[in-house]
Amino acid sequence: MSKKILMLAGDFVEDYELMVPYQALESVGFEVDVVCPGKKAGDLIATAIHDFVGFQTYAELRGHNFTINKNFDQVKLEDYAGLYVTGGRAPEYIRLDKKVLEYTRYFFEKNLPVAAICHGIQVLTAAGVVKGRTLTCYVAVGPEVTLAGGIYKNIDATKALTDGNLTTSPAWPGHQALLAEFYKLLGVKISL
Repeated sequence: MSKKILMLAGDFVEDYELMVPYQALESVGFEVDVVCPGKKAGDLIATAIHDFVGFQTYAELRGHNFTINKNFDQVKLEDYAGLYVTGGRAPEYIRLDKKVLEYTRYFFEKNLPVAAICHGIQVLTAAGVVKGRTLTCYVAVGPEVTLAGGIYKNIDATKALTDGNLTTSPAWPGHQALLAEFYKLLGVKISL
């Protein structure tokens, strides 16, 4: 099995939802190729930090820069063991790219492990892969899941929900749960 993960991102991806899984997956031996439509290896994307600070919804602050490490147009899907779809504002526009949707559908057609977090589920709904699936996401994306034929579950932000090859979490506080489930789907065993 391949030791590579494809990660979809873009400008104003949520900082933690890119940085944490990228570093965690690499720490257990995976090579993680982070791609963005219209970008090539060496290009930068801007991240955003989302947090609840007393408003009705999250506030967005400028985060770090992240260097894309793979050319979007040079992805060979058969090289990857799994797909990770990051959250933040990026999914609302990267889902408009036909190749992003093709890439996403491939992992579902091959029943390969997929992890998606927060607004990353917008890529899944646009790709048409959630029908009949039970999943979670940021609560404001829940109606999209339902409209796309999925079964939306509003769970605690520290949790993850797995249905077949797909594991999802509402937001970055769920990284531990989401990554633990993704590792299981990838066949990774960590013992202390």
